[in-house]
Amino acid sequence: MGTLIAIVLAAVLTNNFITVKTYGICPFLGVSKKTSSAAGMGIAVTLVMVLATLVTYPIYTYVMVPLGIDFLEIIFFIFIIASLVQMLEKIIQKLSPSLYGAMGIYLPLITTNCAVLGVTELVIGDMSSIIGEAATMNVGWAVLYALFAGLGFTLVMVIMSGMREKLNYYKTAKALAGFPIAMVTACFICMAFTVFSYISI
Repeated sequence: MGTLIAIVLAAVLTNNFITVKTYGICPFLGVSKKTSSAAGMGIAVTLVMVLATLVTYPIYTYVMVPLGIDFLEIIFFIFIIASLVQMLEKIIQKLSPSLYGAMGIYLPLITTNCAVLGVTELVIGDMSSIIGEAATMNVGWAVLYALFAGLGFTLVMVIMSGMREKLNYYKTAKALAGFPIAMVTACFICMAFTVFSYISI
């Protein structure tokens, strides 16, 4: 139970991929103008994170490492992630054309989103600081971490989009209007999340 709590807290709060690791900043700033598109992007990234980890972790552990080709992990992982994103893109385009249009160029960019690649790389590395020395990393913990990392990503995306929508109702100084005020808002969100780094897991 302690391992589960540690994974949830680490993935969502203390090691959040956007506010702490600063991965996936491109969609964070580009798709956070509306809550609907931000939530859609967050869900899409979460789905790709989970599927990518579910595929890459066993391939790395049971195929690449025994064959001694684990140094090619990034090439293999990018190829797998790109394939998953292509499938997801076609599904979203078919099921929700409006969401597909709102995401625009950022949907195919999930392929090179460092948050997705980051979670697949992180779970094959040393996770003892998160899951504890006694627990052993396996595909179950890896997928669980990817799920909550994606949910943490979605949470920050939705918070950012909510704040940007609120800012539309206020008059902003001309020098800060548009992207500058979005950057200031992002900085305040990141500072707020630093509070969680003091949680002892």
